[in-house]
Amino acid sequence: MLVMVGLVAAGSAATAQDQMPPKQVGVVEMKLEKVPRIITLPGRAVAAEEAAIRPRVGGIVTDILYQPGEMLTAGTPMFRIDATTYEAAVVSAEAEVVAAEAALTQATLAYNRAEKLAGSGSTIADVETAQSTMKQAEARLNTAKADLKVAKAELNWTTITSPIKGYASVAGVSVGDLVTAAQSDALATVTLLDPIDVDMYEPSVRILNVIKDVQSGRLEISNPIKMTLTLEDGTTYEASGELLASGFRVSTSTGSVTSRFRFENHGRRLLPGMFLRGQIELGTIDAFLVSHSATTRDRTGQLTAWVAENGEAMRRELTDVGSWKNSWIVTDGVEVGDLVIADGFSGLTSGATVTMVPVEYDASGVVRNVVPASNEEPAATSNPASAE
Repeated sequence: MLVMVGLVAAGSAATAQDQMPPKQVGVVEMKLEKVPRIITLPGRAVAAEEAAIRPRVGGIVTDILYQPGEMLTAGTPMFRIDATTYEAAVVSAEAEVVAAEAALTQATLAYNRAEKLAGSGSTIADVETAQSTMKQAEARLNTAKADLKVAKAELNWTTITSPIKGYASVAGVSVGDLVTAAQSDALATVTLLDPIDVDMYEPSVRILNVIKDVQSGRLEISNPIKMTLTLEDGTTYEASGELLASGFRVSTSTGSVTSRFRFENHGRRLLPGMFLRGQIELGTIDAFLVSHSATTRDRTGQLTAWVAENGEAMRRELTDVGSWKNSWIVTDGVEVGDLVIADGFSGLTSGATVTMVPVEYDASGVVRNVVPASNEEPAATSNPASAE
């Protein structure tokens, strides 16, 4: 008896299920659109120019001639090294030049006399000896002048100046410290902050996809390519940047390519070393816009959506190349005229019969019923499945 009751109950449930009305869903018709191709990349700010200040001569630091944090122009004095020995070297080199000039004058006169007396008062050997002595005197003078030039340069190097325009760091030495020529430790650093550069890191596989889209004619590249930044606190940086140099080498550790952009930085909000997110607008692409709310991703990252086909719900795998406003930019998985289920898809199963109601998205990405052509009053709610 219990078995019979169970069979009757199961049969009644199956009959009731067969008699359930189709699920009502909201659908959006797919249209091919020109969509901005924007990619988001991680990046880091780097100084457009930065100079580590090191001495070119050795000695005792006698003066620090700048204030840390001040703006320096190229050529601004920063440090002074004791110049006593270098001043003496200049005097010695000047004296050597004078002596070399006198020796050259004497050797030239001797050569001229020997040449005039050749064949009578002097032999050919005497003339050749005098000529050799004159050339040696010329070489000595040239050497003396070169030594004087080096001595004057080293004397000038005792005053260390900034090679670039920028902001000066705190000095790494004090008055009285001994420094050496070309030492490894910098005396200070001068950094140019406006403009500032940003290095962005793009996976090489994405670059291949972009190249494929360009070759197929799907993507039209903008000229110039511009980028906006999002700071670490989530705010958008107001200035826009331009591509300075595109990368041409893939990192073996990260598999990414580094491209450099340049930004104005009047307020010094961007500092070298900051982590940033960049939104790069490559151009426009022919694609479909599928709302974020109408899709799901599995553990592998595969994007899927429900599509109404001949009155039945079918799950589709989609290929996207990024996001635009409240939608994914889909390049594969749907075609023109396909009806993507945007609302009421909770609990759907593949092959389930559905009743379709046209819907659309407002500016905030909220589903709204399509206003009828007869200008009838649209429904107040946006959920066509709410009547279930």
